[in-house]
Amino acid sequence: MDAAEIKKLDKAHIMHSWAVNATLDPTVISDVDGVYLIDGNGRKILDFSSQLLCVNVGHKNQKIIKAIQEQAEKVCYVYPGFSYESRVKLGQTLAGVTPGDLEKFFFTLGGAEANDNAIKIARAYTRKHKILARYRSYHGATFGAITLTGDPRRPPVEPGIPGVIHVLDPYCYRCPFGSTYPECGIQCVEHIAEVIQYEIADTVAAVIIEPVTGSNGIIIPPDGYLKRLREICDENNILLIADEVMSGFGRTGQWFAIQNWDVVPDLITMAKGLTSSYIPLGAVAMCREVSSTLDEEMLYCGLTYNAHPLSCAAAKATIEVYREEKLIENARVMGSILKAELERLKEKHACVGDARAIGLFSCLELVKNKRTKEPLSPYNAMGKAAENSTEISKHLMARGLFTFVRWMFLFIAPPLSISEDQLREGLSIIDEVLDYADTLTEK
Repeated sequence: MDAAEIKKLDKAHIMHSWAVNATLDPTVISDVDGVYLIDGNGRKILDFSSQLLCVNVGHKNQKIIKAIQEQAEKVCYVYPGFSYESRVKLGQTLAGVTPGDLEKFFFTLGGAEANDNAIKIARAYTRKHKILARYRSYHGATFGAITLTGDPRRPPVEPGIPGVIHVLDPYCYRCPFGSTYPECGIQCVEHIAEVIQYEIADTVAAVIIEPVTGSNGIIIPPDGYLKRLREICDENNILLIADEVMSGFGRTGQWFAIQNWDVVPDLITMAKGLTSSYIPLGAVAMCREVSSTLDEEMLYCGLTYNAHPLSCAAAKATIEVYREEKLIENARVMGSILKAELERLKEKHACVGDARAIGLFSCLELVKNKRTKEPLSPYNAMGKAAENSTEISKHLMARGLFTFVRWMFLFIAPPLSISEDQLREGLSIIDEVLDYADTLTEK
């Protein structure tokens, strides 16, 4: 089909997520190649967000494609109660990259389901029911995961599940306590300890965090935050859950973001980079204490597509690709270049209030005024209120670059396979478009 026919059928039959469908005019993608998308007219578009920050190894990796093909010729699907080769091989391989003693896994179809099942597992293990999560967070769109979510996507679908309490974030650029690191004494984490006191520790099962906040603006915790949070959880017999759906699998220059601070959580949820999103798969990794306790009980978690054989084969191959192509090392090297360039853009452009980067996980925070930090688009802006970010996106696409510009955040998170020339090509386009964004600031 040509692009026009695809668009016509899309309009007739498809409901797109997180969108006012009547106003959409989606770009048709006909092919992909490495770090590029190819639209319906044959134009190459540099993918600077790894799609939904998930195609970590880049597009069309032949090793992963071959693994899917070979598994399809063996076993496409069996009842999850059976044992089969692709699942056990993935478990063994994955246990080789997870930190500490997180060596047993419950597999799901994606990240939201992983977080839903992490809630069940935490409640089953602790015999407690409350879960603490942060406000500037996104954990998925199923009812459990969206309740954990703190950002403006949650209220429109409330009420959610009971027992979720939200706390404030380690957001140094806009510190909710009006403090400055390190003189602040990391109030943002002591605040969590205080909330636990109010809620009564004996009722709190777990604290769930994104070690580096993803779609709410790449919020990188200050040194000491995660170590202290681990202590607070231990002191109160509370599980620490790391949602690594977006930040895992090399995105920050480590297998998992939490490893940047030498902290081991009790549970890790993952998806996206686990298969580089070639086929859907998620997982909950459990430490030995949790898994050995639950081994003796009925596990009330179940999914038809739990540990789908094709997905498991893809995931094992993907982990091998990270190793063989040294993609995590490349994320560190390219990340150092990216961080320096983003600081340069921050100094150059009036619209850039802050630049945050760790590995190939970064964003520019866009403001109308650097002194007051007024956002270029409001934090929860939709429709007309978000027209500044919408226009910036259009300018980027017109120059051949796709990435997310959401609220006041311009994300830069290309595939880990990106070369320095490709990285600088994309940053040059962003530099040009920031000239336009500068015209939207207060003079």
